[in-house]
Amino acid sequence: MEQWQDQSIILAARTHGENGAIVSLLSRSYGRQSGYVRGASSTKNRGTLEIGNIVDANWRARTSDSLGYLTLELSHSTASRIMQDALKLSALQAACALCDQALPEKEGHEGLYNGLCALLEILEGDVWAHGYVMWEIALLKELGFALDLTRCAAGGDVSMLSYVSPKTGCAVSWEAAQPYKDKLLPLPEFLKPHGQESDEGDILLGLKLTRYFFEHWVFAHHNRGLPEARHRLDLRFAEVSAKTDKLIRENT
Repeated sequence: MEQWQDQSIILAARTHGENGAIVSLLSRSYGRQSGYVRGASSTKNRGTLEIGNIVDANWRARTSDSLGYLTLELSHSTASRIMQDALKLSALQAACALCDQALPEKEGHEGLYNGLCALLEILEGDVWAHGYVMWEIALLKELGFALDLTRCAAGGDVSMLSYVSPKTGCAVSWEAAQPYKDKLLPLPEFLKPHGQESDEGDILLGLKLTRYFFEHWVFAHHNRGLPEARHRLDLRFAEVSAKTDKLIRENT
């Protein structure tokens, strides 16, 4: 009999049969794991099986290669705390979907687990969008696709970093980028070495930046491509940014 117990974050829960569910979670010590949960439709389990919730998980199976059975006890309900904020909920769903579809199974990622816990805490606060983009950059690094936004790839002025190379993930200064700037990705202000406060449009640039590398580096050969939840986050943030711009125009 194989068994482990660990604190975990629910990444996905898919109905299986009449009363069960296949649950994917990110555990602190055992990485991404999946298991079958009996009675998933019960009142208790419905509240527990919300994406982003932190649970105490107990997994057991006859062999380590089996799907196994999961018993879950709710530790912290992230979903219920942000349920009324559609944009935060989209960010939560996007983060969990990225982990669920990008991380290999049964490989330890304690640093990533701690980072996702930190993101969940940030989402419960008022200022979270910058932190979300930074979390995606950290996820790219964990997956082996690190961006270098601290220097100019062409040896230019670090204080003038303005673009990112889609081929290397390295920053490029404004002057060095001029001959081929149309082929580069804009670098948001808040991601520069001495980044300043930025608006929702700048956050949207950050999301587009990380999206590019997820699509072309991480999910380029993935059967399903970029998770749909990540697409929705872009769309909803674009809608919020457009509404904000409209209000600004109407009041000036």
